[in-house]
Amino acid sequence: MTKTTINIKGMHCRSCEILIERELKEINGIDKVIVNYKNSNALIFSSGTIDENLIKRKIEDAGYSLGIDGPKSWISTDPSIYLGLFKSLVLVIIIYYIAKGFGLFNISIKAGNPSNLWVVSLIGITAGLSTCMALVGGLILGISAKHAEKHPEATPQEKFRPHIYFNLGRILSYFLLGGIIGLIGKAFQFSGFTLGSLTIFVGLVMLLLGIQLTEISPKLSNYSFTLPSWISKLFGINNSHKKEYSHTNSMVVGALTFFLPCGFTQAMQLYAMTTGSFMGGALIMATFAVGTAPGLLGIGGFTSLIKGNFAKRFFKFAGIVVIFLAIFNITNGLHLTGLVSLPAKTTTTNNKNVNDPNVVIENGVQIVRMNQLSSGYKPNNFTIKKGVPVKWIINSKDINSCASSIYSQKLKIQSYLEIGDNVFEFTPSETGKITFSCSMGMYRGYFNVVE
Repeated sequence: MTKTTINIKGMHCRSCEILIERELKEINGIDKVIVNYKNSNALIFSSGTIDENLIKRKIEDAGYSLGIDGPKSWISTDPSIYLGLFKSLVLVIIIYYIAKGFGLFNISIKAGNPSNLWVVSLIGITAGLSTCMALVGGLILGISAKHAEKHPEATPQEKFRPHIYFNLGRILSYFLLGGIIGLIGKAFQFSGFTLGSLTIFVGLVMLLLGIQLTEISPKLSNYSFTLPSWISKLFGINNSHKKEYSHTNSMVVGALTFFLPCGFTQAMQLYAMTTGSFMGGALIMATFAVGTAPGLLGIGGFTSLIKGNFAKRFFKFAGIVVIFLAIFNITNGLHLTGLVSLPAKTTTTNNKNVNDPNVVIENGVQIVRMNQLSSGYKPNNFTIKKGVPVKWIINSKDINSCASSIYSQKLKIQSYLEIGDNVFEFTPSETGKITFSCSMGMYRGYFNVVE
C-alpha cells in the first residue's frame, strides 16, 4: 500500500476534514484517507498509482486547494462572511426587541421565601430560564454551537450527550458542595472582586467562542481554552490524549459552575448555610441544580438538531448572540471588581439637586427608600449629603430575581434580600458616587454624595 501526503489550503475545522475525506474516497484505488485540518494536510493510502490531477480536482470540488497555507490574518477579508453576519445581527436585534416587549427578560415565579425543596425547585426553573442564561446559558450556547460546527458527522444523540454529562456534573457538585457549605457556613461566599474576576474570565471564554463561530478572525479559529493542569490531574484527565469533549471534561465544567456569580445560585447557597447540616445544604443545592437543568438542556438539545446549510447560518447567529452576552458579562464583571465604574440606567432625573425628593430627613437621619423588583431597582439613584447618617430601606417585592442579591464594595454590603423591608445604615464620609448592584453586576444604581 502506498502512502502519500498532500498539503491542503483553506481548512479550519472538522467539517473541512469530512468534506475532503468524502471527496477523495470516491476515487478508485484510494483505500483510506486521513485529513487533519490542524496540520493542513491529508494522508492518502492507495493500492496503486493515483492521478494527481484527479486528486486536485476533487479537493477543489470540495472548495479547497492544494498548497501550504500562509500566515493566518487576524481579520477575515471575505465579504460573504460579513454579509452573513449583518443578516444575523439584524435577526438578533429583532428577536431582542420582541423578547423585551413580551417581558421575557424578567421572568419570575412568585414563590416567596425559600422554605422547602418545592420552592427551591421553582426558583431553579426561574433561574434556568432567566438571568442564569446570561452567564451559564451563554457559555453553553457558545460551547455547544462550536461542538456542533466541528462535528457535523455526529448524530443528534452524540451531540446532545455532553450536555447530559454537563448537567449531571453540575447536580453532583451542587449536592457535594452544598453539603459542605451547609456545615461550614460562609466559606464559599466570595468577595465582589473575586466574583467580578470570575465573570470577566467566563466572558472572555464566551468572546473567543463567539468570534470563532462568526469566522471573522482566521487567526483565532484554532485557539481553545483547556482545563488547568491541576484540575486535569485531580480528575485523572490525560490532556495529551483526551478528546475535545470527553464526558469527564463535560462533568468537570458543569461542576465548576457552582462558583459562577449568579444571584440565584448565591441566594440558594445562603439558604443552604442556614441549615447547619450536610444533608440539608446538599439537598437544597442539588434541587436547585435540577430545576435549572430543563432550561440549560434546552440549549444543548436545540444545537444538537442543527445541520445542513441552516447550520452555517445558525452558527453565525449564535456567534453574534454569544459575543453580545460576553460583552455584557465582561462589563458587569468590571463593575463588580471596582476596576471600572459603569453608569447605571437611571430612573430619576434630579441627580444634581441637593434636595432629592426620594430622600427624607427624619431626626437628623437621611431616609432613602428603594424598591427591588424582578427587573432591578426603582428608583436606583439618590442624592445624599456627606456626613449625615443614612438609613437605606430596600423593599424587596420579588426575591426570585438576581436583583435580590445586593452588593456594594464601598459600603461593604453583600446581602440576600428578604421579602419586605431590608434596612442598611451608613454615614457617607466623602463626596462622589457610591455604587451598588446585584451580585452579577447586571442591575445597578448609585448614591451621589454632595457637600
